Amino acid sequence: MKAARNLRGKATREAIVKAAETVFADVGFGDARLEDIAQIVGVRRPSMVYYFAGKQELYDAVEADIFNAMHEFSRERLETITGPLERLIALTDAWLDFMVARPTAARIIQRLIADVRPRGGNPIEFSFVALDDLEAIVNEGVASGSFRPVSPMFVLNGVAGGILFYVNNSNLIGDSRRYEPGDPDTLNEYRRLLRRLIRAAVLQGEP
Repeated sequence: MKAARNLRGKATREAIVKAAETVFADVGFGDARLEDIAQIVGVRRPSMVYYFAGKQELYDAVEADIFNAMHEFSRERLETITGPLERLIALTDAWLDFMVARPTAARIIQRLIADVRPRGGNPIEFSFVALDDLEAIVNEGVASGSFRPVSPMFVLNGVAGGILFYVNNSNLIGDSRRYEPGDPDTLNEYRRLLRRLIRAAVLQGEP
């Protein structure tokens, strides 16, 4: 009986986090209302306090879930990959596929870039895992001489940041320019561009 209650409680908590991700992605932290999230899940607003003390705690759970899931997804992709360039390409490929499959995550991350208030005094409280993944690969490449001296954060902003725009911008550029990020041909075309940008950003002798 207790085990069944625990399973139901875990399932309800996961449903709340999933619904909250959609709401936070759509309207942002400031305008999100717990009662709207409760309605999606099918629970009463007061009962949500059993799982989360307030909106900040729920937002933290959403953001932690996004970055932990992205880290695990990337780690699995990198397990058998060797060489700094190959690992950097594999990492950005993983980020691209993760964001395309989970566009709510891409919208939340882009909202966080524009407005760090939900993170208070520590903007990388949860995102540090992604930053560490990228930084380790770029620093490895620079140290081995495979990469030119380049800041990992320049690679993040100049290359990987484009993934967010690719996913989020498709419906914001007018009907004649609209594209579907998950369309296989469109996705592969963007992936090829991303790989060219990576090589230009990090390889010795590139412009």
